[in-house]
Amino acid sequence: MDDKFTQNLRRRRNQTDDLSLVKAFQAGDKEAFDGLVLNHQDRIFNLCLWFVGDYQEANDAAQEVFIKAFRSLNGFKRKSTFSTWLYRIAVNTCKSRLNSLEIRIKKRTQRLNKAADGNPSVDIEDPSPSPMAALEKKERSAIIKRAIQALPKDKKSVLILRDIQGLTYEEISVITGLNLGTVKSKLARARGDLRKKLKGLI
Repeated sequence: MDDKFTQNLRRRRNQTDDLSLVKAFQAGDKEAFDGLVLNHQDRIFNLCLWFVGDYQEANDAAQEVFIKAFRSLNGFKRKSTFSTWLYRIAVNTCKSRLNSLEIRIKKRTQRLNKAADGNPSVDIEDPSPSPMAALEKKERSAIIKRAIQALPKDKKSVLILRDIQGLTYEEISVITGLNLGTVKSKLARARGDLRKKLKGLI
């Protein structure tokens, strides 16, 4: 696993690359957007998957994020990094989709409770030679995902952005529009809620 120095170095390098691609796009080179998609598609999809808990819904949400970004990029003023701007679109898109998909998600969650290993969104590759260890890891992952998805949207946002995506408090503040103190308090409450939901389950 990369140390923090390596992660920060890679992040700065990506930000520089993003900036040149954004400038090229805004100068009329629409193909430059393909580079931005390649730089961010995995993290955006992962973010959407943690939000909505379903592979196909996450894929649709990620596509919607990039469509919105493409349409809005000429208006991007570069007051924040491109990745922060993109995450804000992603969080808002996921929240909006959740509002219209809550009933379907609840039904899927109920099905997950009965057959967690039948959902592609919780498949985890495990090199362990023990089938029982692989099954336990898969079930534990499914339980954690269900618990996170059951959190209120604002708490879910800060928890995913901080603990899963590894963003800074400052980045989360820009993405969510919350001040730093609120971000930290919501994160603390989200972690507390998550601990309560997982108590005795894993």
